[in-house]
Amino acid sequence: MTKRDILWTPSPERANASTMAAFQSCVEARTGQRFQNYQEMWNWSVSDLEAFWSEIAAFFQLGFYEKPKAVLADAEMPGAKWFPGAKVNFAGQILSHVESFGDHSAFVLQSETFGRLELTWKELQDRVASVAHELTELGVQKGDRVVAILPNTDTALIALLASASIGAIWSLCSPDMGEVAIIDRFRQIEPKVLIAQNGYIFGGKTIDKREALSKIRRELNTLEHYISVSVLENCDSGAIEWAPLTQGAHRFKPLPVDFEDPLWVVYSSGTTGNPKPIVHGHGGVLIEGMKQSLHHDLSAQDRFCWLTSSGWIMWNAQWMALGRGACVCAFDGALNLPSMLRVWQFVSDERLTYFGAGAAFYEACMKASISPKEEVDLSPLRSLGSTGSPLSGDAYDWIYETVKRDVWLAPISGGTDLCGAFVLGHPQMPVRKGEMQCRALGNAVRAFDEAGDEIFNQVGELVCTAPLPSMPLYFWGDTDNKRLKESYFDTYPGIWCHGDWIEFNDDGGSVIYGRSDATINRRGLRLGSAEIYQAVERLSNVMDSLVIDLEYLGRESFMPLFVVLREGVSLSEALCSNIHSAIKADVSPRFLPDEIIEIEAVPRTLSGKKLEVPIKKLLLGGAADKVVNRDSMANPESFDFFIAYSKKYINRMNNERSQ
Repeated sequence: MTKRDILWTPSPERANASTMAAFQSCVEARTGQRFQNYQEMWNWSVSDLEAFWSEIAAFFQLGFYEKPKAVLADAEMPGAKWFPGAKVNFAGQILSHVESFGDHSAFVLQSETFGRLELTWKELQDRVASVAHELTELGVQKGDRVVAILPNTDTALIALLASASIGAIWSLCSPDMGEVAIIDRFRQIEPKVLIAQNGYIFGGKTIDKREALSKIRRELNTLEHYISVSVLENCDSGAIEWAPLTQGAHRFKPLPVDFEDPLWVVYSSGTTGNPKPIVHGHGGVLIEGMKQSLHHDLSAQDRFCWLTSSGWIMWNAQWMALGRGACVCAFDGALNLPSMLRVWQFVSDERLTYFGAGAAFYEACMKASISPKEEVDLSPLRSLGSTGSPLSGDAYDWIYETVKRDVWLAPISGGTDLCGAFVLGHPQMPVRKGEMQCRALGNAVRAFDEAGDEIFNQVGELVCTAPLPSMPLYFWGDTDNKRLKESYFDTYPGIWCHGDWIEFNDDGGSVIYGRSDATINRRGLRLGSAEIYQAVERLSNVMDSLVIDLEYLGRESFMPLFVVLREGVSLSEALCSNIHSAIKADVSPRFLPDEIIEIEAVPRTLSGKKLEVPIKKLLLGGAADKVVNRDSMANPESFDFFIAYSKKYINRMNNERSQ
């Protein structure tokens, strides 16, 4: 990896006042350790896991209702046992600042549907306590599943904290997701309660979700109660209205649960079968979020926003800022109306100190040729985050040229799988163009070659060689952890293989080059290709299909959809329109293909699996004889089309890049 240009360096005052500096001083005072640089502290954090995570718990005052008997009882992956005997509660920890900051702002919402709303810490806690009481009255008990279809609003936050406070297990989908995709997720976990918003305004248009919600409820046969956030007139006499549930006067009394008791279920899809229902624990999410707040340099003085939909893991991760006592600000609406300056006006209006977004947002702003610093006041803004896909070097330049010169830009990369980041920022380090600053404390993240050897200054598989508290407890319904092991531990037994291509330099800086598997990643939201196949192949004229998502550093991703059509049918504009409509309805408009191409056959293995990864590698420039063994194919002749297509496609991309 060549040495990249430095775009920003922290002042001594900022570096010394950071939470990272305070943590290092505390660790050195308590343990007698002395770290000459960050690399030494990182080495300690991954070689002495018990000491490191114990220090995190102490520094951030993790509230143990009962103290742990140990820090790490079993370090095997998967199956590591963290803080056995400890009792905690996610909601109790997040709301632990009420006594200190009761009248201060905890949450702000700017929404197309609801306008502006602001809650103090005391108001937030009161509403959580009221909803928790009402859920208990409805018969919700520890371990029951409460699911929701809600945008990024106060309702979603209150419902999460209320569910967690009584030991119920939370799961959330965004209302812009198709009903089939929602059903495929929620049906697996057999929910007792559904909370849903029956409509919303987006881009000035009212979106009616009542018919879709009726279908979802019919398909979820374990539901006992439906709670409606009624933006539109509620036509269901059996619905319980949300608003009255928040108005009761009840004491907030979170239930102490085991450190590894389930908190929520999130979904990260594989390439075949149903979406993977990933279960995270109360304690693991809390302590990983605390650690990550060091790398975000968060404190109670911050006003924080990560621009996210409710269907992205960043929705879950944003509450780490609330746990530090910061005010979290949420945006719910179209990002580009009347222009891409809309969000930057929000950043200015709410006087944000930290703003994060998907890389696609910054790239879109850059392409729109806006200059936020010329239009709005960003003087309070100190830090910017980015994730979801690689942030190009051009976007780094755009931020420093048109957003703010003196701002710390700290992109991160991690995953839904662990509700955390592997590589991210450091408030005491310089920012280099196109590069993430460091490996996360406590995360033994490395680049491996195909033989399982660690490599530097060349691209390899992103792996983690030691357990993390926020790794999945299990996949819901996954007998003997079979699917969990296949997802992360098959490539290098006993070692987490994440599915990203990464390159580390000797100092720990890194560049992500995209996915090494077939997961679809569109503007930060990941989806298994199986869900697109299910939507497309439901059409009577589509016999088979193959979708490939190509991510690049420095230019837009490209997602072609290859279709095998019924004999006698041609790929007309009308059929393309039907394919788009099917994906919009059953999956999401976010996952529309960039191009639809007719083929004679989908390449398959002898066991019938679609050859997604080999085709992806071929289109990224891999040699045809290296990316697949034709002897393992059921129809090797089908690969010839993709060899010819890849040559034309790569030439086209190179020509566009050179213009």
